[in-house]
Amino acid sequence: MAPSSPEEAIRRTLAQYCQLCDDGRFDEWIDLFTADARFHVMHRTEQGHDAIVGFMRVGQSEDKRGRHALLASVIDLADDGATARAWTDFAFIDKARAVTSVGRYHDELVRGDDGRWRFALREIVFLGKDPELARPTPA
Repeated sequence: MAPSSPEEAIRRTLAQYCQLCDDGRFDEWIDLFTADARFHVMHRTEQGHDAIVGFMRVGQSEDKRGRHALLASVIDLADDGATARAWTDFAFIDKARAVTSVGRYHDELVRGDDGRWRFALREIVFLGKDPELARPTPA
């Protein structure tokens, strides 16, 4: 069933990011990003599919995987209906069921010709830090 609104379609992309990553399904996961997407975390930016998926295969190797828990997202859809920004709080729980990181995803998304929303920029901002590339959460 197709999502009923752009916001629901964006929430689906946000959830798929977590589930595919948690399951190590990186060949499917990378399709959630535009070909020239930027992925920024801990002062490091990876750009493009090969660089992003290579980074994640190491950072989320089988022994490092767990589960992402997402909280409610703030989504701002642009007037053009083809771009959006989203801010989503998250927690990561490791295999020992310990919360190992907490933060906020700062995302810029674009709607592709196929109707799917993809990340043009995903910046992971850990609790207590400020975004380096993305806009802060709106008031």
